[in-house]
Amino acid sequence: MQVSLPMKKQMGLQLLTALLFLLLTGLGILGNMSVFVNYVHSSGGGIEKNCAQLILIHLVLTNTMLLLTKGLPKTIAAFRLNYFLSIMGCRITLYLERVSRGLSICTSSLLTVVQASTISPRASVWRRLKPRSAWHVLLLLLFFWILNCFISMSLLNIIIITDMNSSHFSSDHYCSTQPGNLKINNIFVTFMAVRDAVSPIIMAVASGYMVFLLHKHHQHVLYLRNSKLLYKTPPEMKAAQSILLLMLSFLFFYLTDCLLSLYLIVASEPISILARVQELATLGYPFLSPFVLIHRDEHLPECWQAQWTKRH
Repeated sequence: MQVSLPMKKQMGLQLLTALLFLLLTGLGILGNMSVFVNYVHSSGGGIEKNCAQLILIHLVLTNTMLLLTKGLPKTIAAFRLNYFLSIMGCRITLYLERVSRGLSICTSSLLTVVQASTISPRASVWRRLKPRSAWHVLLLLLFFWILNCFISMSLLNIIIITDMNSSHFSSDHYCSTQPGNLKINNIFVTFMAVRDAVSPIIMAVASGYMVFLLHKHHQHVLYLRNSKLLYKTPPEMKAAQSILLLMLSFLFFYLTDCLLSLYLIVASEPISILARVQELATLGYPFLSPFVLIHRDEHLPECWQAQWTKRH
């Protein structure tokens, strides 16, 4: 049986999408777990280090959960393997996906604020936002869990469909959904919209403030070098550069995801390839973030090398 050219293109696009989902999910989980093990083993030090590492540990765990609940089902569905999730399994998977996405947004925002307060001058207003202990960070993280678990409860009002023969089923998903009560959905969507708007704004403001402080620090270093004075960059400044790069990658993928989602909603005839790009953009940050941290953290490759030498 001869396959038409459009069908070949569609099959090729589907295979490429499946391979990309597999790559992002597999490498993302491996990278996040590596960073998690490193930060757990290297925990200790001052209050600033403990707070930042605690937030980073939580961030890699939430990113791992997002890759497992969104990337893994997408990968299996893209390869058109037999689905195995029941209606309850779909509901739990979608719920954890929404919770982990919200936690990733809130945790990234908190990390930016904590890092900005750490490198800010003592007389700065930002300094007052600095956590006094790891317990304060744990309370904030607990609040994020409660908030996002509540916001994601809108899923209880959504009808889950897993029947492949249903007209609502999409071959790219195991679980297709239909909205339930419109008034209830609007309440939860409002909370979600406020969270998704406030967190990136806070992140952008804190990142801009860090750019300003890092620029001042750079000018100071240039002055000392011109004066032939030795100067070593403080570790908190190096950490700020790493966190800033991490937040810029988050904002890039987040804005890409939002713009493509908005276009797909309002477009009369959505382009299928843009839908794939939007889904991949959702996984971009949890995939890329651990490798940004590995690249900026000189201790991690040394730790891997020491473990390899010890075993051999």
